[in-house]
Amino acid sequence: MLRSRIFTRAMSSTGKPVLKNPKLLRDKSYVDGQWISASSGKTFKVFDPATCQEIGSVPEHTAADYAKAIEHAKKAFASFSKTSNRERSNLLRKWASLLTENSEDLAKILTWENGKPLPEAKGEIASCVANFEWFSEEAPRIYGDTIPSQNPNTRIHTIKQPVGVCGIITPWNFPASMISRKVGAAVATGCTTVIKPAAETPYSALALAYLAEEAGIPKGVVNVLTTNEHVQDVGREICENPLVSKVTFTGSTNVGRILMKQAASTLKKVSFELGGNAPFIVFEDADIDAAVDGAIASKFRGSGQTCICANRFYVHEKIYDEFAKKLAAKVSGFKVGNGLEEGTTQGPLINEKAVQKVDRHVQDALGKHAHALVGGKPATELGENFYSPTVLVDVDASMAVTQEETFGPLAALSKFSTDEEVIKLANNVEVGLAAYIYTNNNSRVHRVSEGLQVGMVGVNTGLITESALPFGGVKESGFGREGSKYGLDDYLVIKSVVNAI
Repeated sequence: MLRSRIFTRAMSSTGKPVLKNPKLLRDKSYVDGQWISASSGKTFKVFDPATCQEIGSVPEHTAADYAKAIEHAKKAFASFSKTSNRERSNLLRKWASLLTENSEDLAKILTWENGKPLPEAKGEIASCVANFEWFSEEAPRIYGDTIPSQNPNTRIHTIKQPVGVCGIITPWNFPASMISRKVGAAVATGCTTVIKPAAETPYSALALAYLAEEAGIPKGVVNVLTTNEHVQDVGREICENPLVSKVTFTGSTNVGRILMKQAASTLKKVSFELGGNAPFIVFEDADIDAAVDGAIASKFRGSGQTCICANRFYVHEKIYDEFAKKLAAKVSGFKVGNGLEEGTTQGPLINEKAVQKVDRHVQDALGKHAHALVGGKPATELGENFYSPTVLVDVDASMAVTQEETFGPLAALSKFSTDEEVIKLANNVEVGLAAYIYTNNNSRVHRVSEGLQVGMVGVNTGLITESALPFGGVKESGFGREGSKYGLDDYLVIKSVVNAI
């Protein structure tokens, strides 16, 4: 797993990506159709997690700057909310087309600031295109209903209308797709938006804003402002500003709790996709090779930094040793390195703090008699943000990894004996976002899927995300759904009309 010295055409000799369209790399925020600096003139630096070298600087906006952007969004809402569904559909299609035309550059920017391997970044940009296309198709299908009245002299019908200005707060692990899934629904319904991207990965968001401008999306509809030091004040401004009608957030459960309390001050609509701790269950009748492939796809995508990645592996005792051996063999063949380098399968973690958390979970487990088949330590020879992909066996419920979301390249394997036992183990956490099961027993599929306290279940697959999927969780993983035919609901209000005849 030595770092490759061979650079592809994705990188220059300086380690920076080579872009066909340099205009995509923006260093200013986008508000009301203008590219602006922070009112204070201050900026903050963004770093490449693979090399720890500076990428550039972007504006350090304050809560007051966001308040002005919200005012512009509110003004734009007055006209944009009255556009036709078909007009909004066409805007999203144009935006999607521009993403496709610039997909290679967008992927390079994403990898540069996030670290994930370039093929994964390309997949993320493709998901953005799919999200915009999906919501472009849903926009003309925002239907009301005619409801029979018990009074023969009245008629009842409903209409669905956009909720208003939407505050969108997104994470660094999917800096493009998390925005597209939210802003796609907002634009489709006629809402306007103020977007706060993660400070670690602002460039993907600004590139999307540039292409929104190129697509002809009216000014004030899509506003993107960056901030780092003022993130708490900005979050409060978005949640408490009375001009904002809805807040959507993807991130940690702890931050979700804070934002929900703040949003309660004005009783906004909120939708939260929060922390996960996904169980990955392999039953004795499963196709072991398929389960290993699914485990790798789920666990190690984004170096384990995904909210729905497998965190706890429960493998039936009859096949435990075989599964562990095969998984370790494949993981040992990973190539860890800069995501822009050819052949890299695992990039860096987002920062040193993330590395420390993974190592804490590993050392805690090893100290309680777990064993590492592969990895088990930071990959310091590659850089300070790298951690060796790790497979642990003999893991039990006393270990931190079973109760906390690791968010790193650590697969922790435990044994189980019965269906009832593993369902209880899987549900013994406060969150419930995703789960994965591998079995060839159709009755078990239904029984276990219905018994798991999660919002999404992958059956004989480690990859579940797509635009048609209602994405979201239960318990402390949040509420609301994104994508799918349900994805517009949180951006709409239902108005009932009673007409006397």
